[in-house]
Amino acid sequence: MNYLISLAIGLFVGVIYGALDFRSPAPPAIALVGLMGILLGEKLWPMGQQLFSDWLS
Repeated sequence: MNYLISLAIGLFVGVIYGALDFRSPAPPAIALVGLMGILLGEKLWPMGQQLFSDWLS
């Protein structure tokens, strides 16, 4: 369900951008790479904490 909500909001914002003839500040490929970095960072933090706590015990 979260994916559908995210897609719907993205489409809505895209339609607004198109209606206002507004260009996205970043090219799509660069924006996707940035989003991938955010997702990887969100996953790395808990993994690092777990590894650190395992190392200390």
